[in-house]
Amino acid sequence: MAEKNKKTNKKSNSGSKKSLSITPRLQSDYLENVVPALMSRFDYGNIMDVPKVQSVSINMGIGDGKTNSKAIDSAINELTLISGQKPVVTLSKKDISNFKIRKGWPVGCKVTLRSSKMYEFLDRLISVALPRTRDFRGLSFKSFDGFGNYNFGIQEQIIFTEIDYDKIEVINGMNVTLVTSAKSDDEAYWLLIEMGLPLRKKSLNPELEEVA
Repeated sequence: MAEKNKKTNKKSNSGSKKSLSITPRLQSDYLENVVPALMSRFDYGNIMDVPKVQSVSINMGIGDGKTNSKAIDSAINELTLISGQKPVVTLSKKDISNFKIRKGWPVGCKVTLRSSKMYEFLDRLISVALPRTRDFRGLSFKSFDGFGNYNFGIQEQIIFTEIDYDKIEVINGMNVTLVTSAKSDDEAYWLLIEMGLPLRKKSLNPELEEVA
């Protein structure tokens, strides 16, 4: 009986260890610092009104994917390393004669991150990847779509430390979309600023255009 009790205790302990989950650092910072800062800035009456990042979509286009299957496989492996989640292959929706592309041919890959993986990716993007960008001067504050979502491009995938420069097939760029629950671009702007995204500061004079 004593041996059976020991075995059941071991199983219960192992099960409890598996169920333990660590909250990502950026998610904890959002709850502890970002939410109070936004509530004081916009005078939200309810904590549920505070905007948050709902998902992050990463899209990588492959120019020669229609003829080079290795390029597609390489892009999938690289995006898997970068995001921590296996992407799906995107197919052409119609024939494009100028690019010699037929409908249904592979043209890239994409992945959508939510919850913990989303916060972990954003933390690595803000803390490590973007500062490694060549001649980086901050992200433009004009890339909001009018509904609180933010888009920006990355020219080289090698800014991520997960990518081994000696093993890549070709330099590829990618597009990153941050989907937020903000009702306006201004709310989304301050949300991303408080989370640490290196956006350029808005000009106090609205007539002045942003310098590229």
